[in-house]
Amino acid sequence: METEVKIQIPNYKNYKTLISLFAPYYVKTLYQRNNYFDGVSGELSDSRAVLLIRSYNNQSVRKCFICLKAKALLVNGVSRLEEDTEDIDPSTGQECVFDPTRLVDLSKSSRIMKRVKNEFFGGKIDGLGFKGLGGFKNMRKVYEWNGLKIEVDKSSYKFGTLYEIECESSEPEKAKELIEVFLKENGIEYSDSVASKFNIFRTGKLPKLVS
Repeated sequence: METEVKIQIPNYKNYKTLISLFAPYYVKTLYQRNNYFDGVSGELSDSRAVLLIRSYNNQSVRKCFICLKAKALLVNGVSRLEEDTEDIDPSTGQECVFDPTRLVDLSKSSRIMKRVKNEFFGGKIDGLGFKGLGGFKNMRKVYEWNGLKIEVDKSSYKFGTLYEIECESSEPEKAKELIEVFLKENGIEYSDSVASKFNIFRTGKLPKLVS
C-alpha cells in the first residue's frame, strides 16, 4: 500500500518559485516516460487497476520497470493505493510499448505479469490480450527537505502541463501540513490534487485549481 501527499501547483510561475526555494535541498532529476496498458476488453480498468511501464533515461543510465496499481483513493490531497513494481530490461519494456501483445510473452517471466494474468484474465491470455493506451512524459525533481522526500513533477500532456508535489509518507497528514505551511509562507499558490496523473491523461483535461 502506497500513501502519499499530492498537491497541485497551478502554473509555471509558481512552479519556478517552488523549485528555486527547494534548490538547497536538491538531490536529482529524473526524466520519465509513462506508458499505460489495458486488456483489449477493459479487463484491468473494469477492476480499477492500471498497468504501467515507466522508463528512465538520465544521461548514461537507462532503467525501466513495470507497475500494477489498484484500488486508488484520493481524498483531501492524500492518495492511497495498492502498488506493485518490478524492474524489467529497458529493451523489453520498449518492445512492449511498440507492440503491447508482447506483454503476453512477458507473463511467462515477470512476477507482475503473472499476477495480471491470474487476477484479471482468469489464468489465461490469448495472443491479443493487451492494448496500449498511450502515455506522457514527466520530469521529476527530487529533494530531501525536513526529513521528507519531496518530488516536484512537471508532467507534459498533449493538452497541457501539470505541476504537482508528491511526498510519500507513513504520516501523510503531518507531511501535508508541513508542506502547506511552507507554501503559504512563500506565497505559492496550491490546491489539493483531485485526480491521478493517469486519470488526467485519460480525460484529456487538466483539473482546475480548487480553492
